[in-house]
Amino acid sequence: MILNNKYAFWNNKGGTGKTSLAFQSVTRYAEKHPKERILVVDVCPQANLSELLLGGLNNNGSDKLLARQGLVPRCSIGGYFQLRLPSPYVPPSFVAADFVTTPSTFNVAVPTNIDLVCGDPLLELQANAVNTLANNQIPGSNPWIAVVDWINDFLAQIDGDYDTVFLDCNPSFSLYTQIALAASNRIVLPVMADDSSRRAIQNAFSLVYGLKLPSEIYSAYAFATKLNAAGRALPKVHLIVKNRITQYMGAASAYAAVLKSIEDDVQKLLKSNPEIFTFSKLPNGFVEIRDFQTTGVVAFAKGLPFSRVQVGKQTISSHRVQVKGEYLDNARQAIEDLVDLL
Repeated sequence: MILNNKYAFWNNKGGTGKTSLAFQSVTRYAEKHPKERILVVDVCPQANLSELLLGGLNNNGSDKLLARQGLVPRCSIGGYFQLRLPSPYVPPSFVAADFVTTPSTFNVAVPTNIDLVCGDPLLELQANAVNTLANNQIPGSNPWIAVVDWINDFLAQIDGDYDTVFLDCNPSFSLYTQIALAASNRIVLPVMADDSSRRAIQNAFSLVYGLKLPSEIYSAYAFATKLNAAGRALPKVHLIVKNRITQYMGAASAYAAVLKSIEDDVQKLLKSNPEIFTFSKLPNGFVEIRDFQTTGVVAFAKGLPFSRVQVGKQTISSHRVQVKGEYLDNARQAIEDLVDLL
């Protein structure tokens, strides 16, 4: 079986709520598709998604993650990359299960049909070596493609074991982010209602698809150029998430113009470059998510999908907070709307 659904959550701008959206989307997707086997690959050095899946702040998710990273071999994406450094261009013999964790054994709130390749700060230390390997000049071969295929090589070994893959990417366009994007076929792109998000989404289209590069000089080195030259398909933008819209009044008028300008930019690209999207009509490619507020704080502190969050007063890091039913319902519906588009 070939994995047809491989979603990358990515934006090259930080602070867009990418990881929190990924956590709630993945867990809800798993709840709605209990017969599917789902793999999460955390390709972010911060590894926040891994910490959430393993229990969150209150349930020692960080300590559990450190324990996984302390195994031999290191049970994380960094451990797999460490294996690849001496054999960058030809996959070595390895057992994929050595790098896979089942979060539900550590956090009972997570659906049992989710497996995880944990994130790892080791990625940052490996970045220079990975870049060097990818940029080597070897006659008759393509080192860049060989390195960019590292996650594809991993998924090839477990093809047939999983139905859907979710990749959480670093807010950058570093080589390990490119490795993650090359392994995906659909991108979920969160944006905020501010002008920097508009610039970020324009940058994202430039970085991934080589659109509106400042000079032809950069074209030969572009991600899209190098993938296309190797006969490889680019991932397509599947969903743009307008995230953290104000809880009380929807898209507030102060931000409405920015959100409208983002939609206008995408509408133009739908006409000029329809091949980079999975959708052909603007409403099918956008979803609006209101700010999760206290509901989100509780969910992420405890590593809970919204379906497992309770209404009422609760203790978070020695602080008493209250989850209101209306806000919890809003949060659940927002994620439901997003997952329905996956």
